[in-house]
Amino acid sequence: MSLAHTAAEYMLSDALLPDRRGSHLKGLRLELPLDQMVKFVAVGFPLLLMSLAFAQEFSSGSPMSCFSPSNFSVRQAAYVDSSCWDSLVHHEQDEAGQYKTKSLWPHKALPYSLMGLAVAMYLPVLLWQYAAVPALSSDLLFIISELDKSYNRSIRLVQHMLKIRQKSSDPHVFWDELEKARKERYFEFPLLERYLACKQRSHSLVATYLLKNSLLLLFTSATYLYLGHFHLGIFFQEEFNCSIKTGMLRDETHVPHLITCRMTSLSVFQIVSLSSAAIYTLLVPVIIYNLTRLCRWDKRLLSIYEMLPAFDLLSRKMLGCPINDLNVILLFLRANISELISFSWLSVLCVLKDTTTQKHNIDTVVDFMTLLAGLEPSKPKHLTQREHDEHP
Repeated sequence: MSLAHTAAEYMLSDALLPDRRGSHLKGLRLELPLDQMVKFVAVGFPLLLMSLAFAQEFSSGSPMSCFSPSNFSVRQAAYVDSSCWDSLVHHEQDEAGQYKTKSLWPHKALPYSLMGLAVAMYLPVLLWQYAAVPALSSDLLFIISELDKSYNRSIRLVQHMLKIRQKSSDPHVFWDELEKARKERYFEFPLLERYLACKQRSHSLVATYLLKNSLLLLFTSATYLYLGHFHLGIFFQEEFNCSIKTGMLRDETHVPHLITCRMTSLSVFQIVSLSSAAIYTLLVPVIIYNLTRLCRWDKRLLSIYEMLPAFDLLSRKMLGCPINDLNVILLFLRANISELISFSWLSVLCVLKDTTTQKHNIDTVVDFMTLLAGLEPSKPKHLTQREHDEHP
């Protein structure tokens, strides 16, 4: 065996990927990075604000204080504070002298409304986890495994071709068999390509993804409506008039009908309202961007894997409307690019291929590795010329 053949065998052996049989890819990402960021912010931020509201209530005591008359006993003053907090109704006179009431209940419901917002924002996450993740996980495991196996099959094929070339005494026989194999498409492994083509006709994953992001936009719009309708009207109201002619003070003639109370937690209420509106306003463009990514193909990823035999979705123009399950799978393949060991090798080969296309006709990784192993990717010219001379 010549030194060149030995070096070629070592190079091909090093190019083989390690066997991951039995590996379940525990680090598989089943959420896109931007989706994960949206989840953490949309769910975690209201929980953080809820903690702030509860902490303020526990540290400062009652979120409001009433200015009770000086002749009130301690028990009566405590009753006034409790009664006004329970009712949270502002009384004011209009021009006709009639009393109008305005409820201030959003102050009382603030922590619980934040909890409800967090639960609502988590519902799309649960939808994705239970409706899409099981199928997506099995798809990604199969496709990642097959992509790496297809790469390894190509390298082993070149190793086999090198051994046959060494054993073949007549180079004409070897090149004739090689051209016949290419013509009959023996080098192609179409299982993965056909599976991906079938995914173009499936829409369960993309429908779940669209529904998930649409629900996020819907709940965000509901948050805006809630803040605008209930918070905006009382946003700057620090004091309110409370009616205390109830309960134990109903029959007291020396007790005024209305007393003034002050919301000591108004600053927390304002911070929560403004920050919620600002954060969810920033999330809307991110959610819309996630949806727009379904309107275009990740052709760079596909073009790199075009180096594999029978993986020519691009060159055959088999890609149609991008809103299907295949596009969702490609997005998650890009997110799990670290699990695709063959991607780095094929990326390097694609770069080298672009520098050698002027001299050699290289289409697949088999052609390129054949060239690196010291074999011509096609029949040498001197053999072709000899055939013409023998059979003019």
